[in-house]
Amino acid sequence: MLRALIVTLALSSSFAAAATPVKAPAVAISSSSQQLPMRLQTADGTLFGTLLKPNTPGPQTVALLIAGSGPTDRDGNNPEGGHNDSLKRLALSLAKQGIASLRYDKRGIAASRAVTPDERDLTVEHYVDDAVAWAQQLKADPAFNRLVLVGHSEGALIASLAASRAKADALVSIAGSYRPIDQLLRDQLAARLPPPLVQQSNRLLDQLKAGHTSDDVPQELQVLFRPSVQPYLISLLRQDPGQAFAQLKIPALIVQGTHDIQVSLADAHALQEAKPDAEVLIVPGMNHVLRIVPLDYHAQLASYNNPKLPLAGGLADYIGLFILQSGNMPSSS
Repeated sequence: MLRALIVTLALSSSFAAAATPVKAPAVAISSSSQQLPMRLQTADGTLFGTLLKPNTPGPQTVALLIAGSGPTDRDGNNPEGGHNDSLKRLALSLAKQGIASLRYDKRGIAASRAVTPDERDLTVEHYVDDAVAWAQQLKADPAFNRLVLVGHSEGALIASLAASRAKADALVSIAGSYRPIDQLLRDQLAARLPPPLVQQSNRLLDQLKAGHTSDDVPQELQVLFRPSVQPYLISLLRQDPGQAFAQLKIPALIVQGTHDIQVSLADAHALQEAKPDAEVLIVPGMNHVLRIVPLDYHAQLASYNNPKLPLAGGLADYIGLFILQSGNMPSSS
């Protein structure tokens, strides 16, 4: 639910005027790869995804791509935060390096909406269980010999929480927060809301962190704290992203852009301090949706809704190199 926090509160009021959606170009699947529909049966219904598999002989490494917060679909697109195809482009780039990938619509989202149609029933634990189940399905497939979790934004937290049960071989955290989510939100909102709304948002966060819902939500904060999303927020505020990352016993890569207006460089450095053997890739000029964009407000806005922009140069190549080489890296003690 949280990509909307900064993009919807601080930016979405300007989307209609400042960021008219750019029609996505047709992205051809290379003849060297095949794209296959995937399904995962859960107790609540069927989740849907896309497997992109290089046409190379022998078992392959497969990356499970886990999308960020809110109604973000398998391709990295969010009706509340823009159409940019970030995860789709990453999957295509990994395929060119001989790495298979599975990306999926989370429960309650896009093709998987029917699994949990009411957001009151969503929890972080559900998302973690689903990631583990997808991972187990991939691990059981003889076409794959290694599994790497790749989480973007809130997906990085889900990946960290799922890694042990998923028996992942490595993990990539892209724009993942170190701070507990309530701290991240307080910092974001303090920088972008008038003082009276900051006080009200802090009051709501205090209540939610204590496990209590509230119907007393100002209209201006409904997009963030509407009663129907509060059960999910309570489950999210129970998590400690830094602690979850520190507990990883597998090779890990931290990826962070210097022009990300949602997650800071300080988060990346803190994640590395939490897990000193993790690799870190700092991408100059890269923003939250993996594009090279100035810190200019309107340029940031436009990038969230422009699938024509290429991924940051070298980003996918470095991630692919880490994925392929991580099999030779020792696990943490």
